[in-house]
Formats: sequence, C-alpha cells, structure tokens
Amino acid sequence: MKILEIDNITKKYNTRIAVDNFSLNAESGKIYGFLGPNGAGKTTTIRMIMGIIEPDSGKIKVFGEKLSESTKKRIGYIPEERGLYRKYRVSDLLHYFGKLKGLSSEEAKRNTDMWLEKVGLKDRANSKIEELSKGMQQNIQLIVSLINDPDLIILDEPFVGLDPINTRNIKEIIYSLKDSGKTIIFSTHQMNEAERLCDHIFLINKGRKIIDGPLDDVKKKYSKNFVSVEFQNKVPNLEDIGIVEKVYYEGNKAEIELRKNTNYNDLLELLMKRGDIKKYEISESSLESIFVEVVTDGI
Repeated sequence: MKILEIDNITKKYNTRIAVDNFSLNAESGKIYGFLGPNGAGKTTTIRMIMGIIEPDSGKIKVFGEKLSESTKKRIGYIPEERGLYRKYRVSDLLHYFGKLKGLSSEEAKRNTDMWLEKVGLKDRANSKIEELSKGMQQNIQLIVSLINDPDLIILDEPFVGLDPINTRNIKEIIYSLKDSGKTIIFSTHQMNEAERLCDHIFLINKGRKIIDGPLDDVKKKYSKNFVSVEFQNKVPNLEDIGIVEKVYYEGNKAEIELRKNTNYNDLLELLMKRGDIKKYEISESSLESIFVEVVTDGI
C-alpha cells in the first residue's frame, strides 16, 4: 500500500528553487533514507509533506488522500529543530501531546509509561525538560512523535548529538516500528546509519532527485572495484599508485577505488610497501562513497 505519494512538487523562494519537480512513493513496512547535502531541499520537502508550507505546484497524498487534520494524526514527526516546553515535567508534556493527538487521558498515560520504559527514562517522569541532557530530550522528542502510534513516521536528522547508546536504542525502536508495519522516512547526513537501516534510498541534490531505489539495487548500480584497508599507523599518500583511481581517507583507514581490469593482489603488494597493514578486504562501494561521487558529479 502506498502510504505517501509525492507527484512533481516544486517550491521556490524568490528566484531560488528549493525543490524542483520532486516525486517519490513510500510503502508500508519499509525504512526510507532521505539523503542529500546541506541545502539540498530535504527539510523543505518534509515541511511540505507535513503541510507546514505549501508547494508552488505538484501534489502530495498521504494514505491516499490530501493531508487533513485526521491524516496528520496518523503521522509522527521529529523536526530538524527540536521544540519542547522546557518548564514542563516530562509526564505532563507527554500527556499533553498525547491528548492533543486524539488520545484519551487514560491512553495518553498508558502510552507515556510504556515509552518512558522503552527509552529508559521512567525514573525521569517527574523531571522538568530543562533538567534533562540533550540525548534525553531527544528521546522525549521521539516519544512525542510516537505517542499516538502513528502509521507514518518522519524523522529529520534523528541521530544528531546522540551518544552511541542512545543511537542504538533509537535504531532498535525504528526496527520495531518497521516490524509492526509502519513506514519510516528519515533524513540524515550519517551515511553509515542509512546504510545499516534503510530498505530504500532517496538522494536529492539542488532540489532534484538523483537516486531513487532499493538500497541493494543502488549499491549494485553504482558499485565499483573497491578495497578497504586499515594501516597500523597513519595512512600514507596513495594517489600516486598507478592502479588506484580514487582514495577516500578516514583516520588510519582508506577506501580505495581501483582502475578497471586491475588485480586486487597487485594492490596488496604495493600497499605493503607503503606501511604495516592491519586489515585488507575487498568490498562493494559504501553508501558514503556513492553519495560523495554522485553529488560531486552533479555540482
């Protein structure tokens, strides 16, 4: 079932085109990664889905119809800019949003207790929002978006500022939502998280969609001859090796794209002359390297 249908939407701000004839479809029970560099149009698109701003042209359908007050209550949304009432107690805030989204007082209390237990914050129910750490506040923001058991969940940069434990907890929640048939769309700059979580990828650049497909298909289409290598110490310069096309550096690691019709064993022999190798493996292109190449080619 199509949960979200976006058909050729465009949004302009004065002479600048923020979103340009953008389309996508999202089905139930899948996790979608909405990717793109800063200023690509991701947040503008999400705000149009939520009815915060209107497209200049094109159509958006949610659950097969135009967005309405009733369909809004079936959507959970975490905006890029978080907004919680800092003087409220945690339980009071969650009760308030639960009732605002159509729950009875009893349902709001029950769901509040359940979600606080899930994110490990049951003991902070009576704390004020301003007394919580940034990570705790982000968990409360997540509960606000899920308090009424929505069918479509839109998360704008959900992992920003989170420590590894909170990141893992939110990923586990996202997986459980998918297993229960929910549709999750999240925008992120963290390609490693998108690669681990997503079934399907949308990549937008300069307001235009440039990739749209299942993650496995995207990786097959754009994959090249890659080797991942980790050195014991700092990575030496590798661009001058004749069979190397490109290198992506990260600390003492490098992801190397080989030229066509070259041999992986030849590369290993050459790399061993440059430094002590801790790890060497042949791999498909990472989502991050695909992202960098596709976006750079489009500049």
